[in-house]
Amino acid sequence: MAGGDSVPNVHSSIDSSNKTLLKSEALYQYVLDTSVLPHEPEPMRELRLVTDKHEMGFMQSSPDEAQLLRMLIKLTGAKNTLEVGVYTGYSLLATALALPDDGKVIAMDVDRSYYEVGRPFIEKAGVAHKVDFREGPALQHLDDLLADDANHGRFDFAFVDADKPNYVKYHEQLLRLVRVGGTIVYDNTLWGGTVALPPGTPMSPLDSRFSVAIRDLNRRLSEDKRIEVCQLAIADGVTICRRLV
Repeated sequence: MAGGDSVPNVHSSIDSSNKTLLKSEALYQYVLDTSVLPHEPEPMRELRLVTDKHEMGFMQSSPDEAQLLRMLIKLTGAKNTLEVGVYTGYSLLATALALPDDGKVIAMDVDRSYYEVGRPFIEKAGVAHKVDFREGPALQHLDDLLADDANHGRFDFAFVDADKPNYVKYHEQLLRLVRVGGTIVYDNTLWGGTVALPPGTPMSPLDSRFSVAIRDLNRRLSEDKRIEVCQLAIADGVTICRRLV
């Protein structure tokens, strides 16, 4: 039944409380309770819990991943950022909160209705002025940015959590938009652990397609001399790239 519809998606039972590759649920809960949730801003917590109830809640970034994004933005001093794939905006809110008051994040998603779920929480947090939401295919929006030479190397940081088969295309666009020394972060780069499963392992059609795309991405990133790469086993797999040239 390889690739059959009877095999559930690997993320079908996932929400923000268990989106981890750690084998011990108790250990993950310890991490959340000790170092993550006590420092989660209230608007983020409220949005996370609302999103957990959404039918597509498994798409939400985990709270420890959002904490990582906030830390990376602060450590790098990022001011101008990009977000490819928004969903309800949990990671977007994390980004906006971490940016300085005059910072800006251009956020792209094909479905504004999801973003509208999170917009009240972004407004409540007082960071709506930092968010420039653009509805539509990110490939086109990124091309539009590239059409203006002033945008080449203008951005300090980018986070990608969108359609996995297009990650390789996003990478080529973002390498022109993010400055040398800037950071590009890719989400879901271990795809529920399926990237390490033997060939022929039964998977849902979606998991089969996305796992192939992610394995291809991971190979390309590892071989790309234009970046320095770091793969983390946090959440569903997070890969951090630093542009070298």
